[in-house]
Amino acid sequence: MENIKPMPKEEGLDHSLNVLREGYLFITNRTIGFQSDLFETRLLGERAICMRGEEAARLFYDQEKFVRSGAAPKRVLKTLFGEDGVQTLDDEEHHHRKAMFMSLMTREALGCMREITHKHWELAVCRWESRDKVEIYKEAQEILCRVACEWAAVPLPEAEVKEKTGWLADMIEATAAFGIKHRKGRNARAKAEKWIQDLVVEVRSGAIDPQQGSTLHTISWHRDLRGELLDKKTAAVEILNILRPIVAVAIYVCFTALAVIQQPEERDKLMTSDEKQLKKFVQEVRRFYPFFPFAPARARKDFNWNGYAFDKGVLTILDLYGTNHHPGMWDQPELFKPDRFDDWNGSPFSFIPQGGGDHHTGHRCAGEWITLEIMKESLDFLANKMSYEVPVQDVSFSFHDMPSLPHSRIVIRKVKPLH
Repeated sequence: MENIKPMPKEEGLDHSLNVLREGYLFITNRTIGFQSDLFETRLLGERAICMRGEEAARLFYDQEKFVRSGAAPKRVLKTLFGEDGVQTLDDEEHHHRKAMFMSLMTREALGCMREITHKHWELAVCRWESRDKVEIYKEAQEILCRVACEWAAVPLPEAEVKEKTGWLADMIEATAAFGIKHRKGRNARAKAEKWIQDLVVEVRSGAIDPQQGSTLHTISWHRDLRGELLDKKTAAVEILNILRPIVAVAIYVCFTALAVIQQPEERDKLMTSDEKQLKKFVQEVRRFYPFFPFAPARARKDFNWNGYAFDKGVLTILDLYGTNHHPGMWDQPELFKPDRFDDWNGSPFSFIPQGGGDHHTGHRCAGEWITLEIMKESLDFLANKMSYEVPVQDVSFSFHDMPSLPHSRIVIRKVKPLH
């Protein structure tokens, strides 16, 4: 019989407030203190096991040992993910729904995403010529709302762009918020779901006919394992699970702008718009800067791992940011070094900014490839396709803000397109 080791344990009744105070570094701070990549604490009134690192990620994404049902806090479902979305499913139901998402990620669709992103950046830069100053984060949200809706075949009248962008942005920014900001995120989700539900009804009635293979068409007509159409609310949640994450890439775009400004030697390598150089740079942005902090799951059954006991139902939290900065896995993880991705062929459990494991069968983000296409095109514009000045501003960012962003949101001025 395997010997059970005592798990490093944080004393105290509950440490939820410490998560808010420390943000992305909550788990990493304790793994350093315990000298262990795994420890036990209490969060939201219950026992929780926190862990980081490649082997922890490999365990976390083992679907024989963990489930997602009942893992995400209700407040996250009410703002960020939506209820009954793919992130909350397990087993055959998850595989079936995930296959629907992956069917949207064809090579042709990814190429189309790149072209649409290029077009909307080009239009935005032309608009910015007449502006005194431009806030990259805010403008990137609007660009990506336009991009997301066009790519997904979701109608977006010009008069509604700012409103719809605001809804999607509020959902993202309410993830770890309380009070007014959280209520704003919930209200935004309710409005956004109503907007998309009405479109699903119109698609099914024949009032609108989106292109076959598009997000709006595919999800509106998707049938579950019982052969039934998704109810309109669930269909809306899943369509928003395409639109919202695309708009969330504005966080990465903002950090990409910061890296372009702060890393002139790395920027010089991008001058030829070489695809490999662009990809290395954006991969390092995704590794280096904070994006999504943690991922939750629950143990499917009692089991032992490396001598530690996991009880059925125990809340288990994987540190995404901490894994991407693990000193045992990354050389000088505190430095911005795109060349670390030269011919990188690492494990899908060591580089996990948008989840780990397999895209098709696991819980790794279906939109990761879309994220890369958007980021490469955005980087090319920020580094090569426009000139601008960067005024003095506070570009620092805080790890306790979730999502974290440069405090100034990156302001530029005197923007001109480079032809």
